[in-house]
Amino acid sequence: MISLSPLQARRIALGAQGFTRSRPSGPVTSRHLNAAIARLGFFQIDSVNVLQRAQYLPLFSRMGAYDVDLIHRAAGRAPRRLFEYWAHEAALVDVNLWQALQFRMESGARMWGNMARIIEQKPDFVAWVLEEVRTNGPLTAREVEHEAPRDNDNWGWNWSEVKMALEYLFYKGEVTAARRNSQFERVYDLPERVLPPHVRAQPPLDAEQAHVELVRHAAAALGVGSAQCLRDYFRLQPEPTARAISTLVDAGELLPGTIAGWKRPVFLHAEAARPRRVQARALLSPFDPLIFERTRTEVLFDFRYRIEIYVPEHKRVHGYYVLPFLLGDRLVARVDLKADRAAGVLRVNSAWAEPHAPESTAAELADELALMAGWLGLDSVSAPQRGDLAADLSGALPTP
Repeated sequence: MISLSPLQARRIALGAQGFTRSRPSGPVTSRHLNAAIARLGFFQIDSVNVLQRAQYLPLFSRMGAYDVDLIHRAAGRAPRRLFEYWAHEAALVDVNLWQALQFRMESGARMWGNMARIIEQKPDFVAWVLEEVRTNGPLTAREVEHEAPRDNDNWGWNWSEVKMALEYLFYKGEVTAARRNSQFERVYDLPERVLPPHVRAQPPLDAEQAHVELVRHAAAALGVGSAQCLRDYFRLQPEPTARAISTLVDAGELLPGTIAGWKRPVFLHAEAARPRRVQARALLSPFDPLIFERTRTEVLFDFRYRIEIYVPEHKRVHGYYVLPFLLGDRLVARVDLKADRAAGVLRVNSAWAEPHAPESTAAELADELALMAGWLGLDSVSAPQRGDLAADLSGALPTP
């Protein structure tokens, strides 16, 4: 039984997530992107664009400024490295995980009401939508809608039903996303026209094999975590996850252990690095896999984090789109950010320090904000007006 302190576990987690590696001294290349994809497994997608869409932020956090067209090419052109599917949530996923996620496509376990209802009530309509994509794809939902029959007595068709049918087919893996267009709409096509031949040639995995593969990947990506953490990474069900963990423990790939102060047993990936020191500096997306399991974040980093997008403005504590700030091996601050593209300004609406934040926090954060502003094509960073770090950060930022 392995016994870890929160500090040891935190450093293991940071190493597994790629934060012990120096950022590239030159341009970020497809080689860097491919390494991040293999390590993390996916980039979670979110449509909120107040700062930058969530799928672009994890690579910036680890690599610094880069050309986002790297991700566009990886997700939309051959040789494709990413496909779109439901992983933790909607995500750009490593193509090498296609087989492991087919159990979800076949089971429909996470399919919500509208998708289930459309195939039950209007299977002929769903078949027509699939044939439309097969014959004329790649197509957006609006393009399918333009061609859809208007015989309401037959199908009771409307635009939302086209979208429901496409989302059902997408969930089942019968269509996939060839790319996103400039309006952030999925452009649907058949998997055989999108996925690389070597991926399609791989033999299928049954549900038990798929869970072993996904838990193995989650364990490597997390370094250490509880059964809940391993399950949450790909949003798996408890019982098959428990069986997969037992299989990997028996194989010596996972080592049972404990983290001081946490009642839950944990599992350490047998090949996880155990860094003695971490010198990271990064602003983290709310959807970054380092922190999206909030209980683990609180245990490892002593950092309670809740996204407040859906909280009424007058009830928000820290702000609308708040990014934790990683410095060394601690989360030391958080900032509410907005990219004001019209004014060319990265607006820091508020800035807050953790009790353990070192004296260098404001200066380091100012440098990271300047890096982010440049990456986003913004000219300056505004001084924050709110928060207990606001005065120090304002003094550290360059004068516009």
